[in-house]
Amino acid sequence: MRRELMEILACPVCKGPLELRVVQEEGTEVVKGSLFCGTCKESYPIEDSIPNLLPPSLRA
Repeated sequence: MRRELMEILACPVCKGPLELRVVQEEGTEVVKGSLFCGTCKESYPIEDSIPNLLPPSLRA
């Protein structure tokens, strides 16, 4: 996931702002990490550079 996406991403549950938490980065790509919503306290994983923005109830 490119950091520039943070400008357009919002929490799919409450539409609040997301905070990027990087675990692994390669060049300009975030390969592993998460997107955290401080408003509703949900976290969305980033695996293999792909953010999973499905609501928690649909991820299982």
